[in-house]
Amino acid sequence: MSHSPIVILVCLLLSAFFSGMEIAFVSSNRIRLAIQKKQGGLMAIALSKLTDNPSKFIATMLVGNNVALVVYGIFMGHYIIYLAHPNLVYIAELPLSVILEQILISTAVILITAEFIPRVVFQIYSNSLLQFFAIPAIFFYHILSPLTNGFLWFSNTLLHKIFKVGENQNPTAFTRVELEEYVSEHVGSSSEENLENEIQIFHNALAFTDRKAREVMVPRAEITAVDRYTPLKDLTDLFSKTGYSKILVFNSGVDHIVGYVHAFDLFKKPKTTRSILHPVEFVPESMYIKDVLNALIKKRKSLAVVLDEYGGTAGMMTIEDIVEELFGEIEDEYDQIDLIEHQQNDGTFVFSARLEIDYLNETYGLHFQTSDQYETLGGYIVHHTENIPEKGTNFVIEQFNFEIAEVSNTKIELVRVKPHNA
Repeated sequence: MSHSPIVILVCLLLSAFFSGMEIAFVSSNRIRLAIQKKQGGLMAIALSKLTDNPSKFIATMLVGNNVALVVYGIFMGHYIIYLAHPNLVYIAELPLSVILEQILISTAVILITAEFIPRVVFQIYSNSLLQFFAIPAIFFYHILSPLTNGFLWFSNTLLHKIFKVGENQNPTAFTRVELEEYVSEHVGSSSEENLENEIQIFHNALAFTDRKAREVMVPRAEITAVDRYTPLKDLTDLFSKTGYSKILVFNSGVDHIVGYVHAFDLFKKPKTTRSILHPVEFVPESMYIKDVLNALIKKRKSLAVVLDEYGGTAGMMTIEDIVEELFGEIEDEYDQIDLIEHQQNDGTFVFSARLEIDYLNETYGLHFQTSDQYETLGGYIVHHTENIPEKGTNFVIEQFNFEIAEVSNTKIELVRVKPHNA
């Protein structure tokens, strides 16, 4: 029995290794894994060999783990008898209580040392450990290959003949979650501004498909529009005053948009505003902006009016607004950035109500509750208070103290926010 502890220890280490490598492969970020494989060197070659056939790699780890467990069980059982019941060493039929004792002790040791702890550690550091142990893994990959090939052939035959299921040979594809995780790790981590911009664009592109029209539109309260009977002189003055290139035109109110006028059309010396109207595209506020963009491009339009659930005008958006979701703000000499955001010495934040909840959570770590019912801080407040509070009103929502600093008849302008722990 002098060699039993060594064999048991080796089996535990091997079982931990096989279990860990299995969970590391399943949990690894495949984008990072693909990058590691492109870096060259012996480990890169080993990683490529291991991951070219995922089914065989997983099967090899399972076979190796089971072999280690069988050898461990044989030696551990005898060693427990040797230590705890030396008088039963040469007894062929052991009492049931002793067999249960063997099972409980063996199971407890293997679960703690070769299952739970290795799986947790290898899952947390999956890519690093997968790369670190690639060479030992490739050794066992070749040693156990005959057994693994036999089991794979048997299982594939069984699946094909009985269950009519073919082997999955689909090439490895990166999921969106993996792309988002990898990009999130690198956003803001580079010291090169150009690389930061490229990564940020990639990050925006991943989020692009989930953005809806209500998140991008210019809200109804900030729309500049004119009646279709507005004199051309007044329209010209409005273009000069606002600096806009397009202005919406309505008939009997903003809820009845009939088109828009482009500033360039004024050079054609039109007789009336109605003679230079361009059609707009109408889209629901729940429509994804990728679909809005496709519709605008297909119909060769540059502006869409966003409708609420009752058919009223909720806002408007242009192709520029959509493109900014990918490339960031496109500013010109007419853009006015007047959103306020700063923190005072006592920990109180002063925010414009137009700031988006997602932006505040990400930038200041405030953990405002998000919902499909609102996008901005003003919407968050109105959603919870169910009205537009008056200036100077103080109230508490969740873990925040709010004070309305500025408000108009139709919307909240400026808010003071103080977290309870500040």
